[in-house]
Amino acid sequence: MIIKKFTGKTETEAVENARRELGANIIVMNVKSLKNKGLFSFLKPQVIEVTVALEEEPVPDTVSADPVSAEMKAAVSAINEVVVSNMNNAGNVRPAQAEQQRVTPIIPEADEFPDKKENNVLEEKLDSLQYLLEQQLQKPEEEKKEKEKEKVKEEEKVSETDMFMELLRSTMLENEVDKIYADQIIEEIEKINKPNAPFDFALANTYQKMILKFGKPLGIVPAQKGVKVVFFVGPTGVGKTTTIAKIASRFQVDEKKKVALLTADTYRIAAAEQLRTYANILEVPFRIVYAVEEVEQALTDFRDYDYILVDTAGHSYQNTVQKESMSRFIHSVDGLAEKEVFLVLSATTKYRDLIRIADAYKEMADYKLIFTKLDETTTLGNLLNLKLYTGASISYVTYGQNVPDDIEDFNPQKTVKRLLGGKN
Repeated sequence: MIIKKFTGKTETEAVENARRELGANIIVMNVKSLKNKGLFSFLKPQVIEVTVALEEEPVPDTVSADPVSAEMKAAVSAINEVVVSNMNNAGNVRPAQAEQQRVTPIIPEADEFPDKKENNVLEEKLDSLQYLLEQQLQKPEEEKKEKEKEKVKEEEKVSETDMFMELLRSTMLENEVDKIYADQIIEEIEKINKPNAPFDFALANTYQKMILKFGKPLGIVPAQKGVKVVFFVGPTGVGKTTTIAKIASRFQVDEKKKVALLTADTYRIAAAEQLRTYANILEVPFRIVYAVEEVEQALTDFRDYDYILVDTAGHSYQNTVQKESMSRFIHSVDGLAEKEVFLVLSATTKYRDLIRIADAYKEMADYKLIFTKLDETTTLGNLLNLKLYTGASISYVTYGQNVPDDIEDFNPQKTVKRLLGGKN
């Protein structure tokens, strides 16, 4: 396997550089930003480094002629010529009989030949022929033993490969990847594993397969026209309000976008005041909405803005009344503005509960996923579990309370490394 590093101004450029040199079948193993060094490093453009792998094509076995067989055939031909020649000269064998002797050469008695010297030559050649015949008979037995040795080695190698795949499976289970998905991934990898392939080939295949299962992360997309309304939904206590503040700060400060903040969480006064505080710091409009009509009014008032971020009340997935109220708020902008819905979940929540929450909100609208509190857990299996269960894209992850720092776009490569036992 070939493993090399390539750089570029962006991840796409680095990957293209790799493909130009190694071809289209490369596997991306790692992506990271390189820190510029030197006194004026802050003036230098960012450099992205990707580590890629390429499985080398096996060298085809060359078919060589069997030297023993060729030598034996030559000896047989030569000995036949001598046998026939001597027998004709001695007048003991007619041509037809001599021809028959070509097929099955027989060692004659020495006194049948008038020329002793000729007989000695013939005996030497016959001895050589006998040796070659013995070698030829011995060769299949040696080949059989060699094949048996290779078979034992192959069985040992298969056993080692099985152990390695079981190790990968156990590592995923320890990281709380659901057994169904762990078995599915291992089964898919075993189908494409090449015979006699090294362990790093199986590991690279598993790594790449899991990255593909996560898919490309999709963040908030700007509206094609007008303002984009973004609803953040999810259970109480998962960090929706803080997450909204982090995203608002990114848009307002980093991207220079016009942002307005709304909250429909009228159950918790502290949550509304917290979002108001963030709005004051960012110097963006803030409004509490109590009814669907107020959302429609906000669309009119902030129609020249880029984004309206809406905080919603957390509620039990079993509360039918609250679910219906939430659904009305989410669909209040239908036909009036483009919208997106993000389901905010804690990475510390049990998978069984995550399934129930995901099902409850799926009844209201399609959504993308945001996972919070990654700093409060050592296992990230739930990210893969819920991605595969819902089919929804994971957009952002958060790992602390600091605004706006503790948030980033979801990184499949980093997450898969953790799931396979690596470190960040």
